[in-house]
Amino acid sequence: MRIPDLISPIIGYRVWQLDANRLRSLNGEQWSPGKALAARCRALSYGPIVGRAGAAHDPHKPPQIECTCGVYAARGLEHLRSMGCPKYAIHGEVYLWGKVVEHELGWRAQFAYPKSLFLPPEFIPSGAKALEARLAALAAYDMDIFLNVGCGRIITLCRKGSGYDAAGLDYLIGATKQYYDRRLQERTLNKGDRVAVLGRGIAVVEHADDTEVHALLRSKIVLRMGRKDIVWNRQNLRWEVKGLAPNGV
Repeated sequence: MRIPDLISPIIGYRVWQLDANRLRSLNGEQWSPGKALAARCRALSYGPIVGRAGAAHDPHKPPQIECTCGVYAARGLEHLRSMGCPKYAIHGEVYLWGKVVEHELGWRAQFAYPKSLFLPPEFIPSGAKALEARLAALAAYDMDIFLNVGCGRIITLCRKGSGYDAAGLDYLIGATKQYYDRRLQERTLNKGDRVAVLGRGIAVVEHADDTEVHALLRSKIVLRMGRKDIVWNRQNLRWEVKGLAPNGV
């Protein structure tokens, strides 16, 4: 996103949520990659509200002093939190330009675009595919992105115009691997679990101990498998066994 020439944008602070492939305001407003968010006045969109004065004007070019329209941003992170925004939400800086109305704790602007994002630890999903999808969605905005990994430690994940940072990617890869290692250590095969017998189908565990697993294939073939031969496939998120003898009994 290129801020128009001859304009010095104001830099404020906001929080966002992330859906499948877009940043959204907490009220659901979508922020598109590479495109400024233009404020709209919804004075006539909601109609009269019981106990509150109705809009005294038609929709106009926002923001206006006498209205509440515009893209909101706080002066700083503490101001943002004082307005009730979640402490560990996706937050960051935002460019504001066009017509801007100033308030005690921040601004309402005509146009806005994300400048930087700080992602909480909860941003890192458990699956590699989900992580790749989130990274691709954020990279499309071409902005600085940082990981807040706790204890005041910040790691650069992406730089505007430069792409991904090696240190940030290494951290994410390590965090994902640790998650899977912990899950593998915690998981045990139990009766009723399913094991993909490569080339033969899905078997249902009937008995499992530290050395041997008995499973039923196609409801009639009893397979006896060494416990060490059954592994957790991180990509497919399932138990698998390969190299089983043709009769498998």
